[in-house]
Amino acid sequence: MVTKRQLGLIFILLGVGAAVGMFAIDLLGAGQFQGIGPAQRRALLAAGAAVLLGLTLIPLGDRPA
Repeated sequence: MVTKRQLGLIFILLGVGAAVGMFAIDLLGAGQFQGIGPAQRRALLAAGAAVLLGLTLIPLGDRPA
């Protein structure tokens, strides 16, 4: 069974992974914008929201999710 702490860590890892992926795509030059485009901005905001959600779940401990 997955605990709330484990679920929080999963959300954090997915959010950070998505942010790193967005910057990797930007470095590869995909897309038509110089720098961070509007779709990447939205994806980074969603990744940040996932990290924040994960951070709120960690203090809840070992209760089942």
